[in-house]
Amino acid sequence: MSIRNERLVIPALAPLYHSSHEFAETLLRVVAGGFLVIHGASKIVDPFGAVQMVEGLGFYPGVFWSPLLAATEFFGGILLAIGLLTRPAAFAATIVLLVTVYFHWVQLGQGFSGAEKSLLWAALTFYFVIRGGNAHSVDARLPKTV
Repeated sequence: MSIRNERLVIPALAPLYHSSHEFAETLLRVVAGGFLVIHGASKIVDPFGAVQMVEGLGFYPGVFWSPLLAATEFFGGILLAIGLLTRPAAFAATIVLLVTVYFHWVQLGQGFSGAEKSLLWAALTFYFVIRGGNAHSVDARLPKTV
């Protein structure tokens, strides 16, 4: 259903909603990617710093998974922010975030309250797995979309 066909409380705002949904989606993608970059920055500086943590989660060998985690967060965040290979970058981020859900909920025994932020972030990145970039992404400038 398009915004113009919805029954709005303030119908005069329909043009604003219609004209700004692409901007809002782009802003959401850029912010999500930027936050992943910030979160992954410390890991990319020391890519083997999380070896014990990832092995504690059962991911062996840690010397393989720790740099992969760092690259997924840092470089995947950059790709998501600019909208290049948006779906694969968002998919990788979603997998990482689902692992953090498991970590907080099960490993640390924090339940929903501990995993809530990771669940929200996983839902956000999963949205971009399905949606991809939009007209304001590098993907849109490429001959084919991923």
